Amino acid sequence: MFANNCMIKIYKFGGASIESSERVVQVAKIIEQALDQKLCVVISALGKTTNALEEIVFSYIENKLDVAKEKTLILKEKHNQYASSLVSKEISMIQEFIEDVFSTIYTIIEEPKEKEAAYYYDQIVSLGEILSTRIIAQHLTENEIPNVWVDIREILKTDNTYKDGVIFWEESLVNALKEIKPLLDKKHVVITQGFIGSTFDMQNVTLGREGSDYTGAVLANLLDAKSLTIWKDVPSLLSADPKIFPNPTPIEEITYHEVIEMAYYGAQVIHPKTIKPLQNKSIPLYVKCFLDEKLPGTKIYNTPQKISYPPLMVLKTKQVLLEVTTKDYSFITEKNLSSIYAYFYESKLKINLIQNAAISFVACVDTHEEKLQHLMKLLQTEYEIKRHDDLFLFTVRHYTQHALKEELKNRKVLLTQKTPETIQLVVQ
Repeated sequence: MFANNCMIKIYKFGGASIESSERVVQVAKIIEQALDQKLCVVISALGKTTNALEEIVFSYIENKLDVAKEKTLILKEKHNQYASSLVSKEISMIQEFIEDVFSTIYTIIEEPKEKEAAYYYDQIVSLGEILSTRIIAQHLTENEIPNVWVDIREILKTDNTYKDGVIFWEESLVNALKEIKPLLDKKHVVITQGFIGSTFDMQNVTLGREGSDYTGAVLANLLDAKSLTIWKDVPSLLSADPKIFPNPTPIEEITYHEVIEMAYYGAQVIHPKTIKPLQNKSIPLYVKCFLDEKLPGTKIYNTPQKISYPPLMVLKTKQVLLEVTTKDYSFITEKNLSSIYAYFYESKLKINLIQNAAISFVACVDTHEEKLQHLMKLLQTEYEIKRHDDLFLFTVRHYTQHALKEELKNRKVLLTQKTPETIQLVVQ
């Protein structure tokens, strides 16, 4: 879209990468090594800050004002200590900034509640990224890394869907080209926030699950960046969750499509909404380890070349298998299916696996008890229902018989569904 911007890169650092002064020093080192690039850095809130801010909001909503104020004071002190470990020359300025941010929180929780809970959630929870980025920007300045702190709320404009804001792309593009690109052209590192945007009247709006990764992807798209790099505390993407499966295989490269497939089946990889802005402009995504930047990590991109994958395994816990059978033994026809799907939709239950036979319909879903009770009440007016609880949904992309045999030891398989690429099994 614009000339001489091919070297723009977007880096995103999560809360774990900045949770201590030692880790921030490592982040600064990674940024310093990229100063020959046009670099925009997206940073999350300090580790566990978002959870702490959520607790403040919940206490406020539950009218526990003293609890909310106490939690606010604890979190403010945590940020003052954090700032003191990273900033020296301008510590008073940073402490004043911290004080102003927490004054905003105090002002909100002392006001009567006149709006929906999601509104107050976004006004408070969004402030974690504002705090962390301001502190880190000053740390970089004091270590002679030229940077400019940019408030992303001035750039990314959204609707007022609080907790899951929808970005207005055209307006955000104008803002990014006007405010961020000139700074990058001057070889300033731009430090900004993930997870948040704002309405046109500057009400804070959070962007939902994996919002910081999504922010990085959105900025990469708006700025026609060369790449987005998400820095994590793992060497790369793996073929399976190492907490569940022993000795998973590192993945050096993978397509956007494959990542979306894995996320759909429940893998904790990159959220599909992060992939879309990148895929639309064929911008590669790198997942790298901030603890050792020399490790190759994983490249996620479009490629016409066939990539050879190891078996990619996902295990979803707390699954329920529902068997829906017609009461009069009539066939499950298109009319029945339409009715059953409508009941699932009304109950807001996502189906993870589905299979139907002559007189039965089987679905595997997550355990959401309130939604399940609502669904079963609807179904029982027309159908017989059998429910099987405490199950697992085991999905393997690029499966091999050896991998299946090893992983299914001592498990009972209740349902199997497979294609040439993917096998899914509901197991006990």
